[in-house]
Amino acid sequence: MVTIDQIKQLREETAVSLADCKKALEESSGDIKKAKELLREWGKDLANKKAGRGTEQGIIASYIHSNKKIGVLLELACETDFVAKSDDFQSLAHQLCLQIAAFREEVDLMDQPWIKDSTKSIADLIKEYIAKLGENIVVKQFTRYEI
Repeated sequence: MVTIDQIKQLREETAVSLADCKKALEESSGDIKKAKELLREWGKDLANKKAGRGTEQGIIASYIHSNKKIGVLLELACETDFVAKSDDFQSLAHQLCLQIAAFREEVDLMDQPWIKDSTKSIADLIKEYIAKLGENIVVKQFTRYEI
């Protein structure tokens, strides 16, 4: 039997809906680690389903390193301005800017490992946000400047 504390813990760790947390815990017999993996798989499936949807809204995010020698401009798009204005979407944009600033050469952004978790790529991170926010999210373009 799944407890409310387990659901709460999984929700806090993943930010996925309570219903999906409960379903994942029930399917994994209360194992938090297995439930997280199930949620990841479901998130990837959801991201693939949403991939064809239009992304006409979004933001342009920027970052300037404290040494004032590295800067990043990023265009991150989503489906609605409601999501574009959300703290989660803004946080994703900032995290992506930091990641881009850390690159030393021209790279394919989506293939790069996520700095905080080398087993996860940036594409995986974006898919997690797609599952969390329920909308397609696309990196339209970015530029890294360095003096």
